[in-house]
Order: sequence, then C-alpha cells, then structure tokens
Amino acid sequence: MSESVENVPQWLRTTGGWSWRLVAVVAAVALVVYATTQVQVVFVAVFLALVLTSVFRPLADFYARALPRVLATLFALLSGVVVFGGLMAYVVASVAGQWSRLAGEFDSGVEQILDSLQNLPFGLSVTGEQLNEWIDAGQQWLADNAEDLAGQAAERAGSVVEGLMVFALAIFCTVFFVHSGDRMWRWFLRQVPARQRRRWHDAAGAGWYSFSGFARGTVIIAFIDGVLAFVLLQILGVPLAAPLAVLVLIGAFIPIIGAPLAMVIAAVVALAAQGFVTALIVTLGIAAIGQLEGHVLQPLIMGKQVSLHPVVVAVAVLSGTVLAGILGAVVAVPLVAVVWTVFSTLRGDPPVPLPADADEGSPDPPEPGGRAEVADPGEDGVTADPVGPRQPPPPA
Repeated sequence: MSESVENVPQWLRTTGGWSWRLVAVVAAVALVVYATTQVQVVFVAVFLALVLTSVFRPLADFYARALPRVLATLFALLSGVVVFGGLMAYVVASVAGQWSRLAGEFDSGVEQILDSLQNLPFGLSVTGEQLNEWIDAGQQWLADNAEDLAGQAAERAGSVVEGLMVFALAIFCTVFFVHSGDRMWRWFLRQVPARQRRRWHDAAGAGWYSFSGFARGTVIIAFIDGVLAFVLLQILGVPLAAPLAVLVLIGAFIPIIGAPLAMVIAAVVALAAQGFVTALIVTLGIAAIGQLEGHVLQPLIMGKQVSLHPVVVAVAVLSGTVLAGILGAVVAVPLVAVVWTVFSTLRGDPPVPLPADADEGSPDPPEPGGRAEVADPGEDGVTADPVGPRQPPPPA
C-alpha cells in the first residue's frame, strides 16, 4: 500500500486534494441555494429588512441623541414613510394630470413610427398589409391563449398576497433590527464557543460594513439618478417625467440590466411624444447619467466598501438572473460582496477597512476591538469578553 502511494505523482495527489475540497464547497453552496429557494419568501423579507436597516439605523441613532430608543426608531421609520409616500403621491398626481395628453401624442407617435417603417432604406420597408397581418396574428394569439392568460392573472393575484406578507415581515424585522439589533448580535455571539467569538465578531463586522455600504450607497445613487432623469425629462418636455424618473430610480437597484431597460422605456415614450430628436437626446442623457453613476457617484459614495471586479459583478448578476430572475439579479452583487469580505477577513486579509464607529448603525457587532456590553461567564466562573480575549496589536 505504501509503495502504491509513493508511486502516485505529487501533482496528482495535490490535484486530488483540491478536487475533493472543491466538490465539498460546490455541494455546500448548492445546498445553501436549494434551502434558500425553499424559503424564498422569508429570505426576501429578511434581505429587505437588512437593506431598510442599513438606511434607517443611522437615522435612528441620530434621533436617539435626544430621544429614547423606542421613539427614535419610530421617528426614523416614519421619516421613511413620509418620503416614500410623498414620492408615490407625486407620481400618481403626475400620471393623472398628463395621461390624456400622453394618449393623444402616443397615437400620433405610433402613426409616425408606422409611416417610418413603410419607408425604410435598402428595401427593408414594411408594407401596411404586413403590419395588418401582424396585428391580426397578435389578436388571434390573444384569443387562443385567453385561458392561460387568465390563469396567470390568478397566479399574480396570489403573488400580490405573498408580496404583502414579505413586506409585513420585512417591516417587522426592520423594527427590531433598528431598535435592538446590537443586542440581538451579542446574544448570538454568546452561543458561539468563546475561542471563536473574535473571528465571528470581526468577520460579521466586515461583512455588515460591506453590505450596509452597498445598500445605502445604492439608495443614494438611485435617488440621484432619478432626480437627474426627472430634470432632463422636464427640460425636454417629455410627458410623465415623474413616473419615468421613478423607473430610472428603480432600475438603479438592478445592476447592469436595470438602467438600460429604464433608458429604453423612457426613449420610447419620448419618441412617441416628441419625436426622434428628443428620443435620441433622452437616450444620450440617461446614458450620460449612467456614466456619471459608474465613474463618479459609486467611487465617491461607496468608496472601497464593495471592491468587486466588473467581471465578477457581471457573472454574479447573470448567475443570479438564471437562478432567481430579477430577484437574483438584485441580490447577487451584495451577497457576493459580503461572502468575499467575510472570507477574506477570516483568512486574515480583509478587503475593506473596518468601520471606526462602534455600531455603524446595524444589527451587527459593535466596533471590532471594543468590548461588548454584556459579559459571559467562562467555565471557571470568571467573566469573559463575549467576543473572546483581546489580541495584542500586530508589530509595526
């Protein structure tokens, strides 16, 4: 037996060792993905709660300087409701005031598009008979698939109820994360063996620093994108500028594919309402906003909190889209950023600096290197730091 082992080349033994480790990692990741898909509603709710917590916790900490923690949490959440509700009310009012105007301009715009299709160069023109055939084929398809479409509508009704459940659970979790997330984390640390608490503490702190930076930065950047798009559409006189700007704002939350989709929709509306020149200006303007976001806003607002190569971002978004559609595209980048940050921190080479603030406004541990407020008695009855013994600083 020993002779047979010695006859195996070293490169083959090394490759075999890495192979079974890789298989184990892939199996673990597949198991996590499968378990997540089985409780997708809960996962989405908790993810949304963490995003909201990253936004509202700093505001609650600010209010807590002059108010009790309960009132600070309440006022922070109410501030979000006022801002979001005011935005939605403005969008609804804009749609109601400009809908009739847009309908008339859209009809004339469609006629212009049809006329343009009949006079294309290089023999690519589409005749009126072909357009009528396509319209008839579309109507026939709707008639043949009416039952299936009705069934899908019924499924969407169930999805609405499910969405309300997700939203309710997310708000419920957000309230507790904002109010007492630090105490929840210290309770969790006490369930970890004492010698491992420092590593968990540092890794979780770095992971939350990356996630909260991404979430808050995305919200701020999306708001700026929406404001700039609204100003551009207002200057050009494009109808429904407010809802189109909100669409651009929402598109900022979907990496790579969100902004282009919003740009195409805004350009189509501009084409129908104002003509080709305005549509071209809208396309170039929103593309310029995207460049401003990628080269100025993201480095300025997020800094190095999310340090992922563009290739990694593209692969993560595509993989998330394949696994879970638009939802996967939204959560892929922050999840990959957190996993990479935690892994690097556990390896001893954190890719991002740990926050200087003790709590960073999150349901995560206090400042790495600080002592937790609740002590935990050790085996000999001596009170110990819940995150483990303090390590001496590395030599300069």
